[in-house]
Amino acid sequence: MSDDTAGAPGRADQVHDVREFFGPRAHDWDARFPDDGPAYRAGVAALELRAGDRVLDAGCGTGRALPALRAAVGAGGTVLGADLTPEMLAAAVRSGRERLAHLLLADVHRLPLPDAALDAVFAAGLLSHLGDAGTGLAELARVVRPGGRLALFHPVGRAALAARKGRRITPDDIRAEPNLRPLLARTGWDLVRYVDEDTCYLALAVRRSS
Repeated sequence: MSDDTAGAPGRADQVHDVREFFGPRAHDWDARFPDDGPAYRAGVAALELRAGDRVLDAGCGTGRALPALRAAVGAGGTVLGADLTPEMLAAAVRSGRERLAHLLLADVHRLPLPDAALDAVFAAGLLSHLGDAGTGLAELARVVRPGGRLALFHPVGRAALAARKGRRITPDDIRAEPNLRPLLARTGWDLVRYVDEDTCYLALAVRRSS
């Protein structure tokens, strides 16, 4: 694992907050959501990956998507998992998922990858934890080839997730289609599919050629 988190003071505070939230929860994260496997497999399937593809799980957490991603790209493909929280990556290692992917302790806002290095990105629950969503999405666009795909995913929809947390959906929710579509467009993506149901949230985008 390597660590390449952004060094700006404001971003450093955001990184600290993310790690403060997820670190103590990492040890039993998978046990808290034991039934999410089929939803993750369906989310990965939406990327339409092919054998030999190069894919990143951005904000991979404990690596719940890694088995499906590895199965999709095969032994000849490349699977990377990047996360900010060391405890989450340690949990992925304990579960044996480091055998499926190369794990990176890295910030999605500044990935240690060259331009156009990937065919696709899978990102589960990432948007709400990006300190600067525009910068994060633009960085994902940088590392994906033109025509590559991005799946912004959550195993439950916005309403179900808000209810789980005792909250209500607000009009400024970045994950709402009217807010997300122009944000993706400004950062190099075209939104081609949007699903927000109780059992799934999926925003599928394609990397623009210019």
